[in-house]
Amino acid sequence: MSALPSFAELENNSEFHARHIGPDAADEALMLSAIGAASREALIDAIVPASIKRAARMDLPEAVTEAQALAQLKEIASRNQLLKSFIGQGYYGTLTPGVILRNILENPAWYTAYTPYQAEISQGRMEALVNFQTMVCDLTGLAIANASMLDEATAAAEAMTLAARVGKSKSQVFFVADDVLPQTLEVIRTRAEPLGITVQVGPAEDAGKSDCFGALVQYPGVNGQIRPLQAIADAVHARSGLLVVAADLLALTLIKAPGEQGADIAVGTTQRFGMPMGAGGPHAAYMACRDEFKRSLPGRLVGVSVDSHGKPAYRLSLQTREQHIRREKATSNICTAQVLPAVVASMYAVYHGPQGLKRIAQRVAGYTAVLAKGLADLGLSLAHEAAFDTLHVRTGARTSAILAAAVAAGMNLRRASDDSISLSLDETTSRADLQALLTVFADGRKVADAFAGAASVQALIPADLVRTSAYMTHPVFNRHHSETEMLRYIRQLSDKDLALDRSMIPLGSCTMKLNATSEMIPITWPEFAQVHPFAPQDQLQGYAQLDQQLTAWLCQATGYAGVSLQPNAGSQGEYAGLLIIKAWHESRGDAHRKICLIPESAHGTNPASAQMVGMQVVVTKCDKEGNIDLADLKAKCEQHSAQLAAIMITYPSTYGVFDTHVKEICALVHEHGGRVYVDGANMNALVGVAAPGQFGGDVSHLNLHKTFCIPHGGGGPGVGPVCVVEDLVPFLPAHRSAGLGTDTAIGAVSAAPLGNAAVLPISWMYIRMMGEAGLTAATETAILSANYVAARLAGHYDIHFSGNIDGLKGGGVAHECILDLRPLKDSSGISAEDVAKRLIDYGFHAPTLSFPVAGTLMVEPTESESKFELDRFIAAMIQIREEIRKVESGSWTREDNPLVNAPHTAESLLKTEWTHGYSRDEAAYPVAALRQVKYWSPVGRVDNVYGDRNLVCSCPPVSDYQ
Repeated sequence: MSALPSFAELENNSEFHARHIGPDAADEALMLSAIGAASREALIDAIVPASIKRAARMDLPEAVTEAQALAQLKEIASRNQLLKSFIGQGYYGTLTPGVILRNILENPAWYTAYTPYQAEISQGRMEALVNFQTMVCDLTGLAIANASMLDEATAAAEAMTLAARVGKSKSQVFFVADDVLPQTLEVIRTRAEPLGITVQVGPAEDAGKSDCFGALVQYPGVNGQIRPLQAIADAVHARSGLLVVAADLLALTLIKAPGEQGADIAVGTTQRFGMPMGAGGPHAAYMACRDEFKRSLPGRLVGVSVDSHGKPAYRLSLQTREQHIRREKATSNICTAQVLPAVVASMYAVYHGPQGLKRIAQRVAGYTAVLAKGLADLGLSLAHEAAFDTLHVRTGARTSAILAAAVAAGMNLRRASDDSISLSLDETTSRADLQALLTVFADGRKVADAFAGAASVQALIPADLVRTSAYMTHPVFNRHHSETEMLRYIRQLSDKDLALDRSMIPLGSCTMKLNATSEMIPITWPEFAQVHPFAPQDQLQGYAQLDQQLTAWLCQATGYAGVSLQPNAGSQGEYAGLLIIKAWHESRGDAHRKICLIPESAHGTNPASAQMVGMQVVVTKCDKEGNIDLADLKAKCEQHSAQLAAIMITYPSTYGVFDTHVKEICALVHEHGGRVYVDGANMNALVGVAAPGQFGGDVSHLNLHKTFCIPHGGGGPGVGPVCVVEDLVPFLPAHRSAGLGTDTAIGAVSAAPLGNAAVLPISWMYIRMMGEAGLTAATETAILSANYVAARLAGHYDIHFSGNIDGLKGGGVAHECILDLRPLKDSSGISAEDVAKRLIDYGFHAPTLSFPVAGTLMVEPTESESKFELDRFIAAMIQIREEIRKVESGSWTREDNPLVNAPHTAESLLKTEWTHGYSRDEAAYPVAALRQVKYWSPVGRVDNVYGDRNLVCSCPPVSDYQ
């Protein structure tokens, strides 16, 4: 009989970290040999400063298998109570069409894609985003819309600052109607205070009486009231103010559009277009505005340009990464949209079309009218005669009893006041639901069939507000209504794109690592997906446990004492962190401390975040190795000692450097009364090895969509938890409209208490399956892989800001390395952008282009890529260097070579006439392996300048399809 391996060995075979981490032991040995390091431990010792190494291991549960983790999480999920929600307040039940659920929301071709900064390989998702923008423009009646915002509340806050920038009023007052969503008002107050804006609240009809630069009204209001907007708009405009309308897109299929009634800006959420409530997110918010504001519109804007062959092509326009480029002069720090939810919403609109959306809205409005009649028959009165989906019922002393009876019957209603209840219907509401509601309001007595006389019931929409204008007339919204057509349209778009399911995405500072299927499975479980964020706390015990465990684990990873998961993007986490520092200073009577030091090497959103909280940015220098210049920092600390609020550092730096003086830097700032913000964008180089909260950081944000495996989704969703040391814990974000938070806490920064709650199970699964050893191994392997790439490419490209560590080929970098192409530009005329586009012909997404240093490529391979894939990328980069040599030698001209003409489309290669000085084979198949597996760019190089000069941000006319 043959001997079995030990049971320990057999069980190790199912360890998840071996599946998450790409290189195996044999690969690792070969990689270490190429670098010149004796072991992985020796490599880490050489690169990570000894002064910041963890003294103790992370205290995390032992790793479990994928099946065990799913079973444990299912148990946690079961603690959430799934009651039928009639709460409304911006969150509704919705039916995600199965074709969209499986082929987009659960499809790695869509959820593992990166932000579409490389236009040529992002045409599919950008077409979906242009559909989104067109849908929003059509429904709101405004000229231009962006490609989504984080949530309705933050979109409203961004609209406030937009109105302040583009309006003619000199006022510092922003008026908010008293029936906007409570969470929106709270976020607006959080955003307004540091900018010196006064928020004035009152009845919507009083907006025109206020000397304000802008006014926000809800349409319909939180309690269902539908009011005409034109008179309000005229009154606000008469005082040089602008009108912002937070509008329900489904209602806009039936009621007159804001843009038809004088609104200047419209915001809202697209959640009810197919995205589950998910305890608050992720959902795609929207913002639309008048045409003259388009160059000030925050967020991302997808526009139509032309490619090198003169054909239409999509690209990000105008504001793309403006917070990186303009730094402290940026108008917003938003670099994350909600692309995946925006794609879902746009596809929901494509699938249903204008008539389908209208039918859904008519059914909701009809059910609302039937319910209103049934309540009236019970002797109850309504606060408003007009309604779309929400009724405000006067319940007097019976309010608490009715709410309790509803819960007992499996339903959640909303307490609108001590003597009234609000209830909202949606796409999922059934006839049985209406009967159950009426029974609750009838104190349990049997009630007549509400639909017995339904044929004579009219919708409660005022005749003068009934929509008569057309919307969504473009063919894309009118041709894909069968599942076959929809399925093929989705596939057609995804085939145009390059995501992690096809190849490595070696973007520096963005950590495009494995998003394991087992991590993704729980996000569509009803126990997580169908939960309302403002359900009673005792119904959210599963989410409470998830929050408690995940924050505890993140504290272990970072060395901090407290974490809030509320920020729904890294930018929001940064913003929250600086608000916390500001609040701490103010609590000590130091409100005058407003100087924020930011090194040249810091992450691009840092200066914009500092500006948004009212701090003044002072830039500090870096030395030629990429370290913070200690002498300059000391001088700036001394110069601004009395006003110093904080320093923001990225660690390891955006240059890919472990600064050996980081503890001295932290101590120096503390000595002068400031706090230290450590940007967590590069936490993938630290987990298990070093902890910011232990080496001097006071505050950090994390990118769960980088280090902790939430996928990028084509540019969102993200999660940006804010982490703090012990004395800053009392200042972590509150959510007072949900009854959460202390007196010292800063205000809400996101619409929902747990932000993008529905994707938190992804990070929970990752940590639970990896354990302490797996997470540490992942960090060390990420550093190993970056050094392997640097070592293999060091003979072909200059490695910028290497560690210059003796004995390490490539010099020793952190988790990413910067390839300096500026000398090649001088010798050949080939730019970093040419190399980025040529990589598309090789089937790769480009590394980060010209950031943080112009003329460079920043490469981050992550721990998830196998040695095979790393070698494939290295081979491509070496071959590209050989191509550049042909230009340098004159074999190919500077004007005509495969790099400047890249990417090459199949159509351009199949033309009868070929006029280039290189062969078709050299263009299409620069390495032999491409003959077996080849990604074809759907368009040639996109003309960025043309797109900005001829801005078109909605669906192209039908003639372009012919």
